[in-house]
Amino acid sequence: MELSFMHKLGVVCLILLVLNSAVCCFADSYRKSRASYYNTPDGYGNPWGACGYGEYGRTVNGGNVAAVSGDIWKGGSGCGACYQIRCKIAQYCDEDGTRVVVTDYGEGDRTEFIMSEHAFSNLARDSAASAKLMKYGVVDIEYKRVSCKYSNRNVLVKIHEKSNNPYYFAILLLNVGGKCDVAAVQLWQEDYKEWSPLRRVYGTVFDYENPPSGKITLRFQMDCGERLVWVHPKKPIPSDWNAGEAYDTGLQF
Repeated sequence: MELSFMHKLGVVCLILLVLNSAVCCFADSYRKSRASYYNTPDGYGNPWGACGYGEYGRTVNGGNVAAVSGDIWKGGSGCGACYQIRCKIAQYCDEDGTRVVVTDYGEGDRTEFIMSEHAFSNLARDSAASAKLMKYGVVDIEYKRVSCKYSNRNVLVKIHEKSNNPYYFAILLLNVGGKCDVAAVQLWQEDYKEWSPLRRVYGTVFDYENPPSGKITLRFQMDCGERLVWVHPKKPIPSDWNAGEAYDTGLQF
């Protein structure tokens, strides 16, 4: 029996719905890998991490941070992403594990995550289990991308310490929530009536030589997996911007 056009259309829609659901489920599922940890004097993050966060990268998320590599690093655009990680040693590992923020690049022995000592210890169910877990050095894990949450904190544009008004302008973004990556940054050239791209120097640091005088208007391209979105801050960078200062965008992602 030949199906009518409407029946055929219904079948196609059903197939697409099933495929879309499968992709969504896969994206939200845990993946297997291995994790280790690195030492710092206080057990928190490395302030000299490859993302360029500085002191922010040491203490963000309570020091629960990690260095990553491969597909998670994404050439630096993976900086600031959040992951839920749980280890697989039943007698020692907490069922939910811990959430980390990517702040650095690091490669290990088949490890995709090299966690701060503080974050690694939080994989354990209690302090006694933590002591046992630390002795392993490297453990099998499961991980998945999750939304970053910065309650009631706006995204900040921090002027990099090497910036020099008005000759050299370099920035990084802080408190980027959600599950999107910062793919690109552009500034508005009023004289030419066009947007000009900033260069990704490394990690999350973008720069522009000889920026326009006056207030600087930026926009950010966010890679949300299935789509790219341009986001416009509610506030421009003031004309008297200074290296090391952080400016409120008025946005929360």
